[in-house]
Amino acid sequence: MENFNIRSYSKKELALLYFPDSSPEIAVKHLMNWVKRCSTLVDELKSRHYVATNKSFTSHQVALIVDYLGEP
Repeated sequence: MENFNIRSYSKKELALLYFPDSSPEIAVKHLMNWVKRCSTLVDELKSRHYVATNKSFTSHQVALIVDYLGEP
C-alpha cells in the first residue's frame, strides 16, 4: 500500500483498509474488536471525544489507532 494518510475516516472506510477482503460490516466488527482489546487505546480515544456510537474517527483518533495497531 502507498503511504497511509492520517485524516478523518468513517469506521467502515478505515476498517476496510485493515480488512480489505471482508464485507464492510465484518471489517468494522474486526477493527472494533482489535480496538477494544487495547484498553489504553480505548482510554486515549475516549479522551479525544470518541463515543462507540460515532460513525467516524477524527484525524487525531485515526493517528492513535495507527500508533497502537500499525498502518493498515
